[in-house]
Amino acid sequence: MKTEIEAIIEKIKAFRDERDWQQFHDPKNLAICLTIESSELLQAFLWKNADGADVEKIKEELADVLYSALLIADHYNLNIKDIIEAKLKRNAQKYPVEKAKGSNKKYDDL
Repeated sequence: MKTEIEAIIEKIKAFRDERDWQQFHDPKNLAICLTIESSELLQAFLWKNADGADVEKIKEELADVLYSALLIADHYNLNIKDIIEAKLKRNAQKYPVEKAKGSNKKYDDL
């Protein structure tokens, strides 16, 4: 049985393949796309407080960010759940609750 993420990746790949775009979706170009789309997401917040941002624009740009990120993960056969859990475990070691709680300091400044 496919996970929801796997099903979404399948839909993304079908969309891409129907348009013969796989030739353009190598990891380097997807990483560039991810950065550009992230910048467009930031633009939704430019000169506004968080509550003043257009939620529809945020949804649109966030979908573009996720599209690129999920295709990169798929290219390298990465399991999204596994890589996020591994990162959370590493971050828990770098940012122990007793030192990091309520602090915005980087781990080497705690």
